[in-house]
Amino acid sequence: MNPFGQLGELKKMRDQAMKIQKELQAEILNVEKNGVEITISGDQKVQEIKTNDRSDNDIKEAINEAIKQSQEVAARKLASMQGGLGGLLGQ
Repeated sequence: MNPFGQLGELKKMRDQAMKIQKELQAEILNVEKNGVEITISGDQKVQEIKTNDRSDNDIKEAINEAIKQSQEVAARKLASMQGGLGGLLGQ
């Protein structure tokens, strides 16, 4: 077992994770639910909320839906990195 090989793999995975993080920051989702419009980035930063005079409950549901969708985007991007983890973990 070559410990230096594993260090190279760790650096490669770190670089890949940083690339995915930048891609997620650039990914913008627009979600409309119950008359509320949410703009959120793939890294789950709310960019804009248009409440359109809706109730607090409508706003909460729209925010939760936007977060859910951004998590799904992140999960898909991270799944592409899973191959590298398997090699490092000996799977």
